[in-house]
Amino acid sequence: MLVAEDETLLADAIAEWLRRDAFAVDVVNDGDAALERLGTNAYDVLVLDRDLPVVHGDDVCRAVVDSGSGTRVLMLTAAAAVRDRVAGLRLGADDYLVKPFAMVELSARVQVLVRRGHPLPPKLARAGVVLDPARREVYRDERYVSLSRKEFAVLAELLRADGSVLSAEDLLERAWDEHTDPFTAVVRVTMMKLRRKLGDPPLIQTVPGVGYQIP
Repeated sequence: MLVAEDETLLADAIAEWLRRDAFAVDVVNDGDAALERLGTNAYDVLVLDRDLPVVHGDDVCRAVVDSGSGTRVLMLTAAAAVRDRVAGLRLGADDYLVKPFAMVELSARVQVLVRRGHPLPPKLARAGVVLDPARREVYRDERYVSLSRKEFAVLAELLRADGSVLSAEDLLERAWDEHTDPFTAVVRVTMMKLRRKLGDPPLIQTVPGVGYQIP
């Protein structure tokens, strides 16, 4: 998802909070940069400050709606009047949150928008592993497996692949944000921890020179 907020401390705080929920998050601080990112990346949700510099948030919202991309817009503003909220929604925003707000509420609203745009299957299951996206629970052969948020996200992508091989680059793109160094060992380290937690017999296979799969 994309956070477009000109208050850098707030933008970084929002991004950090959403990353705790295993979302991959990019951050920009003006409307022109937001439009550039939206033109090159497919985002599930745009957390959009209405009063962005360079290009106003209203114009960014209109561009998202006109593009037909399916990106959901959560608009942020300091204006609390009903007429302001109505105006934002009439622009095409899917939800509207007045500053100051609680991060837990923002996170809940984002999750609702994600489910609305891309309904999650009740469960993902393969090779004795059952992953419940709604409850954020994983079981292997009916044994509960405690995973970190990134481990959970990686396992979900492998299960969604339905036996296909995913490269390290695929996993970086889907489970991390764009600022992650593509030459980092983060995928390999996460995969090592995930395999250890899932236990024996080994579930995730490495396809040399290609990537990872759950056959």
